[in-house]
Amino acid sequence: MPSTKHLFILLLVYLLFSCDSNQSTTTENISKEKTSTPTTMTPKPSIPAPKLDLTEANRLAKLPLTCMETEYPNKLGQVLSGAEDLKAPSILHPAFYGCFDWHSAVHGHWSLVRLLKEFPNLENAEAIKQKLAARISKENILQEVDYFKQPQNKSYERTYGWAWLLKLAEELHTWDTPFARELENNLQPLTNLIVDSYLEFLPKLYYPIRIGTHTNTGFGLTFAYDYAATVGHNALKDLITNRAKDFFLKDENGPLEWEPGGYDFLSPCLEEIDIMRRVLPKEEFADWLQKFLPQLSQSDFKLEPGIVSDRTDGHLVHLDGVNFSRAWCLYGIAQTLPEYAHLETVAHQHIHHSLPEIVDGHYEGGHWLASFAIYALGSQPS
Repeated sequence: MPSTKHLFILLLVYLLFSCDSNQSTTTENISKEKTSTPTTMTPKPSIPAPKLDLTEANRLAKLPLTCMETEYPNKLGQVLSGAEDLKAPSILHPAFYGCFDWHSAVHGHWSLVRLLKEFPNLENAEAIKQKLAARISKENILQEVDYFKQPQNKSYERTYGWAWLLKLAEELHTWDTPFARELENNLQPLTNLIVDSYLEFLPKLYYPIRIGTHTNTGFGLTFAYDYAATVGHNALKDLITNRAKDFFLKDENGPLEWEPGGYDFLSPCLEEIDIMRRVLPKEEFADWLQKFLPQLSQSDFKLEPGIVSDRTDGHLVHLDGVNFSRAWCLYGIAQTLPEYAHLETVAHQHIHHSLPEIVDGHYEGGHWLASFAIYALGSQPS
């Protein structure tokens, strides 16, 4: 029979092993708990989708409507061939002279067409139509064409203004009213000139322009592609498809962490995606996107909105624009690939961040941001 001393030793050993076993079990349970937490946590409520209703449409329409009558300040961006070129903006550009610069005037007109088309009961609808008819007249458009045909103006507004002109033409083309047909026909000579300019320029562009401002190649191709697809201009559509593949098909691991730049109103990475989702078949686009920005496929993907430190600074306020343009690109991805639906929340966040601020009386952003907001709001997946 074991002695009392032996019994005590056995009991002590048993207790030690028992504690170690319990500790291991507890550690294992904690480890399992930590591992399972992300999948069992209640998901955070999603951000509500922003809406473009009649109230918002009336608020946003006031911006381009005011700009149409604002000739100064004005940034002409022209190349002078002689003293005779020094003329008032309304003389040089009788159709598109308001809104600080030519391209902003063009997409300001697009904004009003888009809102009238979507909201027939828009405030001041008849007055807006009268202004559009007065500006987009045959005579005014022919004078705009003459300006572009001057030798020193061959690259004028390439390709940002070109893209918005074709977006305006597309919007008129898809608006089934006699008024829209009249404006579309009046605009057609300038539309044709811009299409021809794309056909001439794109084969010569050896490298894409990857910046977050006006000359971004991805953006310039995207709106032109939409126009070509809508009106059935196969030569332009095929050229854009081929050039987009030349420029972007081999890209991998896009540097999204470098964005945004201090003056950006476009995202170089997302604008590239926006054209590639148009020109690639769905399955091929999904594979390309996974190589280009694999982080977008993560359900917890986050992207902080661009911060505007001073909305009275015409360059710094560009960051409101980057929030809207990011949103329309993210919506486009989610619409093309439903497995990326989580990106809609990121897009909502960007719009909510900037939308309340753009009607603030500051012309630096007010002359153009309504267009970006309207396009972003209208890009949400249905």
